[in-house]
This record gives sequence, structure tokens and C-alpha cells, in this order.
Amino acid sequence: MDLYRAALPLIRALPAEPAHDLTLRLLESGLAPAPRPEVDPGSLAVDLWGRHFPNPVGLAAGFDKDARVPDAMLRFGFGFVEAGTVTPLPQAGNPKPRLFRLVEDRAVVNRFGFNNRGLDAYAARLKARRRAGAAGIVGANVGKNKDQADAVADYVAGIERVAPLADYLVVNVSSPNTPGLRDLQRRGPLLELARAVLAARARAVPADGVVRPPPLLLKVAPDLSPDDRADIAFVAEESGVDGLIIGNTTVSRPPGLAGLHQAQAGGLSGRPLFALSTEVLGDLYRRTGGRVPLVGAGGVASGADAYAKIRAGATLVQLYTALVYEGPGLVRRIKAELAALLARDGFARVADAVGADHR
Repeated sequence: MDLYRAALPLIRALPAEPAHDLTLRLLESGLAPAPRPEVDPGSLAVDLWGRHFPNPVGLAAGFDKDARVPDAMLRFGFGFVEAGTVTPLPQAGNPKPRLFRLVEDRAVVNRFGFNNRGLDAYAARLKARRRAGAAGIVGANVGKNKDQADAVADYVAGIERVAPLADYLVVNVSSPNTPGLRDLQRRGPLLELARAVLAARARAVPADGVVRPPPLLLKVAPDLSPDDRADIAFVAEESGVDGLIIGNTTVSRPPGLAGLHQAQAGGLSGRPLFALSTEVLGDLYRRTGGRVPLVGAGGVASGADAYAKIRAGATLVQLYTALVYEGPGLVRRIKAELAALLARDGFARVADAVGADHR
């Protein structure tokens, strides 16, 4: 793992997007050596949605939009990996440059705009992975094409295609880089969408008492007003979706940012997002009474961060931006720190600490 940390300055010498592309190519080619397998402490195991997560620390969507390297990332110790966001048709995304490091803030601004190779290539990789019997939990995150007026149709197409191939499904209605996408988070449109994608999942993977359809989650923004949060809590319970991911990147710019690129348009992720995303997470946990499983994303860079998300109401957590600055060895450090914090506070397992700040 030290090899990766040592290589970080070389990778960061490249502009942000070429550095990311190089990382993916190295992982996909197998030139990046795989770490030795590890066994996680039993206290970190999470059983949710009929699935066993060896630990609650996942890779957020955005790193691997095209499902090129999910198994390589699982080998770094993630409990689960989310691939995407994928759209039905390939699209180039927004003009470059569109990815900017805020080094002093341990943050990133992006305005990619769902650049990806499309559903055909994505599904083919997931299908090949399933045929090979690959182990580990891999989720599929779907979105809509920029020029598609019928958003529901795109999401339905994505869910129907990937539901038989993924361990869980995510409907991304919260990227700030696709015009009009976040309008789908209002009560009426979101309820319509949730019902449509749940029906699409049922068509693709009918429940028969043996086969259990993959859980379906909505990924929402951290930039939510109290009314927005009330709408999302209502839809989450009324529709029967299996969970929420909170949250995506933020269009806000918290005071005190020092990075040169802080004024760039796009979504901000990383350390400055932690407080906002955790506050929204806790609020949605309270609004749903803990009845809807929540995944906490936004600014996780340590075991203490992961623990704070869990205590605020998250059953699972995700990270991505912190890898840019810490390298993949961060995953093992977070798990070790989290296990120590659970033991310190007398929690035998993650599930015992979920929502502890509200009790």
C-alpha cells in the first residue's frame, strides 16, 4: 500500500482528469499490484437488504463510471463498490477542463456532466463479472442523458438493464451538472420516478420467494431546504424504495475555502462537504424515524468521519475524494480507526451505533 502513497505526488503532478484516467488504465490493465486479501473485524460487518457487507466503507459513484475496475477497488478493502453514473446512451459530458483540485481544502470541484460510455458497455462488463462468479458487492448507479426530455424513460431503461446484474441499484437525481436534474427531487416528480423505477426493477427481477430483487436507493443532494427534506422523507417511505444516499456534491461554497479553483462552476466534494452532508443525513434520519436505511457520503476521510456519519444515522458510508489525497491505503486506516471507536464506546457492531446521536 505504501507504493500507492509514494506514487501520489507523481499522479498529482498531472492535471486532475488525466491523472484520474491514468489511474483507471493502470487498474484495468492489472499493472497496479493488488493488495493481499484481508479479513475485517467482525464488529464492522453489516447485514442489510439480505446482503452481507464485510465492512460499511464503500467507494462512491464517480470514480468508475463505466464499471471498468470494481473488483480491483474491492481488493483495496472496500466493503462495497458503486459503479456509475451510467446513462442509456454514451455521452461526452461537459467541455474540458471540468475537474479541479482544491489541494489546501482537501476538496475537488467537478462539472463532468455524466460523461460515460453508455449502458451497453457498462452492462456487458457487469454481465461478464457475474458470469465469472466474482465476489463482492457492486452497485449500479444510473442517470439520464442530458438531451432526454423524458427523464423517467431513461431511468427506467437503466434500471431494467442493470437490475439483473448488480447487487444494489441507485437512481441519481442529484448531480448539479445535468440541467434540471435536481428538480426531480421535488415530491411529485420524485414519487412518480420512484414508482416507475421500482416497477422497472420488478419487471427485470421478479420476486419469486427465492430470487430477491436488488435494493433500490435514491441519491439526493446535500443542498436541500427543509421543505425539500420533508418531500424526500415522504417519498422514501411512501414509495417503498430501499434507502437513500446522502448526498451528492454541493453547489454551495462553505466559507474559508482556500483552493485556487473554489470559484469554478460545478459540484464541490471532499472535506468541506462533511458538515453539511452529515447535518442533512441526521435530519433525514429523524424525519424517517430510522425506518429508511441511509448511506452517508460527503467528506469521509477518517474513521472518525465514518463513525460520525454512522452515529448520525448512516448504516453504510461512502468516500471518493479523500482517495485523491490519501491514496487507497486510506481504506484500511478508516476501518481500523472505526473498529477502535466502536470498541471504545461499547458497540459490538456497526448496527448498534447507527443513529446513536438521536437516542
